[in-house]
Amino acid sequence: MAASIIQLIGFMLSALGQFLISAATAMDMWSLQDRSFTVITNVFTYSGLWNSCVGTAYGTTQCRPYYTILGLPALLQAVRALMIVGIVLGAIGCLIAIFALKCLKMGNMEDNIKATMTLTAGIMFLLAGVCGIAGVSAFANLIVQSFQFTTYASGGFSMFGGGNVGGLTGALTPRYTFGPALFVGWIGGAILVIGGVMMCLACRGMVPERKQRYVPSLKKKLSHNISPSIKQGYFTNLVLVQIVCFLL
Repeated sequence: MAASIIQLIGFMLSALGQFLISAATAMDMWSLQDRSFTVITNVFTYSGLWNSCVGTAYGTTQCRPYYTILGLPALLQAVRALMIVGIVLGAIGCLIAIFALKCLKMGNMEDNIKATMTLTAGIMFLLAGVCGIAGVSAFANLIVQSFQFTTYASGGFSMFGGGNVGGLTGALTPRYTFGPALFVGWIGGAILVIGGVMMCLACRGMVPERKQRYVPSLKKKLSHNISPSIKQGYFTNLVLVQIVCFLL
């Protein structure tokens, strides 16, 4: 009973994590423009894995997809691959976990087969969660490096003192910070890992215990099959043999 409950909770958590990483992959707000040093705050830009968008304070947005993959950074393409692999592994794990649920009767499927399917689904959920967390973390690392090394644009005000031609008319280079999609991906990957661990733990409780058959010993079988008269004669002969050996 406990194994089936753990299996069901693990499946529900894994399905939720699968939905979250899928939603994070489709979202456009992976990187959001930092408007703390921007004079004009009613227009901002943000981008994701598939689109680059411009939004306004009035609620209007305009997005432009990346039409080619040749000019994109290699890290962005790697993040895409990790998220897609995580989604595929999670989808296959969900399909296997549905047929492996102990509360559902699928024909004459034995508990050993369901336990093996549960373990397989749990491993797939673990790998999917690791892929999702790795992809989001790699993109977050790229944002952190870009944020730290972004400085004022040439021709504008220098934060190290002094100003170039044009004084304060120079524009700041836009810096980007974490978008909501990163947090959705982190949470989804963590939930997938927890669900996969619970599925793996439920696998051990689903295997039926092997009951050892009681096989009576040969001595007890012989003692039950031999009649009392034969036992008494055997004992008498044994005593006579011991006496003769003692005398000799």
